[in-house]
Amino acid sequence: MEPKARYDNYRLVRVTLKTDDHVKLFQELEAESDSYTFYGHARKVGQDLTIMVAAHKIYELQDLIERYDFECKTLESNIQKLIDDEALTIKSKDTPASEFDWDHYFHLETIFKWIDKQIAENDFVEGFQIGSTYEGLPIRGLKISKKSGNTGIFIDACIHAREWIAPAVATYLIDQLIHSKDPEVVDLAENFDWYFVPVLNADGYKYTFEKDRLWRKNTKPYGRCKGVDLNRNFDVDFGGIGASMDKASYDFCGSNAFSEPEALAVKNFLDENAKKCNIKTYYTLHSFSQLYMSPFGWSAEPVKNHKDLKKIGEKAIEAIEKTHRRTYKTGSAIETIYPSSGSSRDYVYTNYDIPIVFTIELRGPPDTPTLFILPAREIKPTCEEILNSFIAALNEARRLGYYKCN
Repeated sequence: MEPKARYDNYRLVRVTLKTDDHVKLFQELEAESDSYTFYGHARKVGQDLTIMVAAHKIYELQDLIERYDFECKTLESNIQKLIDDEALTIKSKDTPASEFDWDHYFHLETIFKWIDKQIAENDFVEGFQIGSTYEGLPIRGLKISKKSGNTGIFIDACIHAREWIAPAVATYLIDQLIHSKDPEVVDLAENFDWYFVPVLNADGYKYTFEKDRLWRKNTKPYGRCKGVDLNRNFDVDFGGIGASMDKASYDFCGSNAFSEPEALAVKNFLDENAKKCNIKTYYTLHSFSQLYMSPFGWSAEPVKNHKDLKKIGEKAIEAIEKTHRRTYKTGSAIETIYPSSGSSRDYVYTNYDIPIVFTIELRGPPDTPTLFILPAREIKPTCEEILNSFIAALNEARRLGYYKCN
């Protein structure tokens, strides 16, 4: 078996950019060195920036701190330990679907077996495929429909490969909509049609289990580099703010809009089904930062129903806090996290008659020392709070008149 990427003594730090010189320093550092992995770009004075520093660059960073006098807080001193601890909570690839739960992380193969089990055991559940990945894996979906004439809700997860909590939440939502006896969940299951794609970036997800836990992109080669940030590959301000044309960058947007089969599959599915299936709501599940984000990421101009989306988001985050006391923020993406262009969220809102559109950035908080490596003990509480957020959000959207037939 090929060795996996290792991050022994790689350090996660958070720096505060207090001057223009600090901003320029970290812009140059990101452009010139691949030993610093940036989670966000240096943009402005006052910004907090999270960076993973390779072990052999730690003393260089300390020298820069002394010479440039910026604040630097160590969040985690050894990233590899987080990965090793998490590995103990991963079930093996041959785990049967009957042992699927929300206390462990699972390989793609087991998720697919679990999807097959739900389809086989429930006559109101059916499978579908929206396309294939670059490596030829199916991009699988699951539909839950208990009666005709329902409004549709489309949910995808794991457009970014390393965000393992996203497929876990998607499968939990599926499980609850199928099996829960809670009247509020039953209400959602009976009065909406649900379309789930639990692992949109299937190639990348497999890659994170087998080769590099922190891989973000898909796996399509671009010269000596590999992968595109699929959430920069949609045709909305393509290649604009918060996206990169640098093939080595973590947010490389691709050669052109919809150059990647995974992003194109979402477009094709919605082109064919958004109107036909009366899809009025779109969610895309990500991690981390605990945010409930509406469009846009590329523009500060409010969308036409931004006041309603704010109300819906506020109800959702209230429900989250009541569940396990976790605090989320809501608002447009550009005001809550950072500028980004070419996202699925903004494309869906702009190009279809789908008025309720959110990106959820799941646990942990913005300053989490675990990055995307959410401890398995947090899977179930994350799932529970997000289910409650759906109940609250969809009920508020109903109250505002978005689902008149529901």
